[in-house]
Amino acid sequence: MEFAPKAFRETRVNTTKQVEDALQWTKNLTDVRLDLLRAQPAVLPILRMSTCPPIARDRLTGLAGVSKNLVLKMDRDGEIPPRMKTADLLCDLEKIGNIIEKMADPDIFVWLERKDEQGTEEEIHRAATIVADRLCGAVADPIIRNAQEHRQLAAMRKWLEVKGYRILQPGEANSFEDMPAGTFSFRSNVPVYLDDEKKVNIPVDAVIMPKNAASGSFPVLMEAKSAGDFTNVNKRRKEEAVKMSQLQKTYGDKITFNLFLCGYFDSGYLGYEAAVRN
Repeated sequence: MEFAPKAFRETRVNTTKQVEDALQWTKNLTDVRLDLLRAQPAVLPILRMSTCPPIARDRLTGLAGVSKNLVLKMDRDGEIPPRMKTADLLCDLEKIGNIIEKMADPDIFVWLERKDEQGTEEEIHRAATIVADRLCGAVADPIIRNAQEHRQLAAMRKWLEVKGYRILQPGEANSFEDMPAGTFSFRSNVPVYLDDEKKVNIPVDAVIMPKNAASGSFPVLMEAKSAGDFTNVNKRRKEEAVKMSQLQKTYGDKITFNLFLCGYFDSGYLGYEAAVRN
């Protein structure tokens, strides 16, 4: 109740600015040109939330009769499929632009019914805020969860520094195993082996080498997790279990992987993680 509204509002303010930029590029949604979509493919999520009703990816694909991969790459990755033929690309982008213009929400973009490209400054800002709210509402849980995880790491850093630990400096260690005693780092990559013996890096929120660590000891690995309800955590519980399994396979039973949990984690989640560990 204290931090979630602030985190959501800050994200919405930033998103509103992005929507205002998109409106400027499209002449306030009256000219969704294929050259714009080609140059700024990341604008597609904003355009999808600007219609009445908002259009999901698959529905846009069907309504426009365009490549599913094109819509997915633009919407998720903010890019154009590199191998798509130019003629097909231009045709599909034009179709997408036509659908957006045809379905633009006249109750939000009130100047459209006036056959007007301009709109007042107040109208444009209000419209941008509504679209931004739609965008943020669709990803409210990740926004709040990410903000909470930042707060968790900030609290962890404060606690460690009070205990006399210091942040690891760039170039100070060649790997997470070489960290000097009494140091810590955030958002670090730890190499592990997959089932097919392929080596990859997995992200770990915090790596801490204890002050009293003996030579050859592993640092403490910590993951900051936050959840706003019980249902969501049970969908995500396998993520930590997979990491633990990969770490043990690569480094043996002596490596530890600790969870710093804030929010709604019930006995089902905790029991699952304990069973995997044992």
